[in-house]
Amino acid sequence: MMTRLNAIDACVCLAYLALVFGLAVKSARGDRDNEDYFVGGRKMNWWVVGISMFATSFSSISFLGLPQRGAYQDFSFYLTILFIPLVITPILWWVFIPLFVRLRVSSGYEYLGKRFGVPAQRIGAGLYCVYAIGWMGTMLYAVALTLQVVMDLSPQQSVWALVGTGAFATLYTALGGLKAVIWTDVLQTVVLGSAILLIMLLAVGRIDGGWSAFRDIARQHDKFQMVHLHPHLLAPENFTAKNSLFTAVAFGLFMYLPGYAVSQNMIQRYVCAGSLAGGRGVALLSGVINAGLGFLFLCVGTAIFAFYQQAGGGGLPVAGVDIASEDQILPYFVATQFPGCGLLGLVLAGLFAAAMSTIDSGINGVTSVIVYDWLGGRQLSLRLSRILSVLLGVTVIVAALGVPLLGDTVIGTIMAIAGTCLGMLMAIYLLGLFVPRANLSGVLIGLGAGSACLAAVWLFTDIPNWWFGAFTILPTFGVGALASLLFDPPLPEAVRDTLFRT
Repeated sequence: MMTRLNAIDACVCLAYLALVFGLAVKSARGDRDNEDYFVGGRKMNWWVVGISMFATSFSSISFLGLPQRGAYQDFSFYLTILFIPLVITPILWWVFIPLFVRLRVSSGYEYLGKRFGVPAQRIGAGLYCVYAIGWMGTMLYAVALTLQVVMDLSPQQSVWALVGTGAFATLYTALGGLKAVIWTDVLQTVVLGSAILLIMLLAVGRIDGGWSAFRDIARQHDKFQMVHLHPHLLAPENFTAKNSLFTAVAFGLFMYLPGYAVSQNMIQRYVCAGSLAGGRGVALLSGVINAGLGFLFLCVGTAIFAFYQQAGGGGLPVAGVDIASEDQILPYFVATQFPGCGLLGLVLAGLFAAAMSTIDSGINGVTSVIVYDWLGGRQLSLRLSRILSVLLGVTVIVAALGVPLLGDTVIGTIMAIAGTCLGMLMAIYLLGLFVPRANLSGVLIGLGAGSACLAAVWLFTDIPNWWFGAFTILPTFGVGALASLLFDPPLPEAVRDTLFRT
């Protein structure tokens, strides 16, 4: 589909990678112990951390997928994005951030240890590790597939691109710790925002009539439509269609909310700002950036649609004919309409930014979980923490190389597993926060019920994977709360400072 990078595009990519490495080296100079390495000494600026939190949540799939939705579909997915500032952020503000800041956790699963005991802490840490390694491996594999198409790589070259991307992210993460992750994420956000804003301006400039024509074409084809709802509220289409209102609710409550509330790489952001106000500011700023840049990415896809509508020749490029898949529309548009000016290099830098911001935070997050929840925490040397980061990075690369062995639907499967792990984690936290009678035995029975319910849904129904979180959170919470009544109540020290406070 594409030609290889020219010298200007290659220089843009290399300059970006050099900046990332330089920031990592600078960040490493301030690390003295694990408190610096994993939570930034709890003294980082909240606005810097908020920008970093957005970059962590914005994957390479989003970088290509949002323009695809704007071009080939409409703005229905924007409802899901709006869940972040309008629903998820208030929940974080009142429930989770005060808890983590009050307890001064380094790993979020220290809370589970205090509330339910060491077994719950290690179960929570294990669930997060399974989620994070599966998610990072999938993201890295997805980037390699994209680079193979965009840069016209052979299968062997795409493998080396995968290994190189993973190794580079591992290197700068192991070197600089959370400070490097946060500052490189800030740079990555700037690259993402600059690239997509420039493409938006250039795309609208290619439309005859400019902004007014862009708006008119979009309205004529209902591109700004956000709400899809079957007249019969309980119609199956409301629950299974990818662009329905109920689907947006399912994504927001059962996939996004657990990811923001109980994922270690997010918890690190809330506590490294050092105060309740700082932690809340992190979540608020991240939500605002998500809403703003998410809207811009969808608008870029819509502008590309408007351009091809005017250009004639059958409209948008056809997947399998003009492009490998609809997700390639953004790099295809840039490469064919603005060749040789370095813009394709900026797009690839943005793709690298989206991928590495997911991988670096995951590596640091999982390493912190291993150190604090499994190996005793602060007594370990900084050198050993860096070695663990490198070993974890190697594990992620191996996981990414193994993704194609699992089949064509592996990305959807691993995303379902990711949502499942965080769903179970979310249920344990809800039991700890809102059920004073909850105890370890009840939690274990609840987890068994949630696992059985999900297995039944997975094996015997065709329910979409964005609903899987509901079939882990609700049974685990409900059965866990009831089962806890059959056992002794928790000790007073277990519920001291661990229940929800208004």
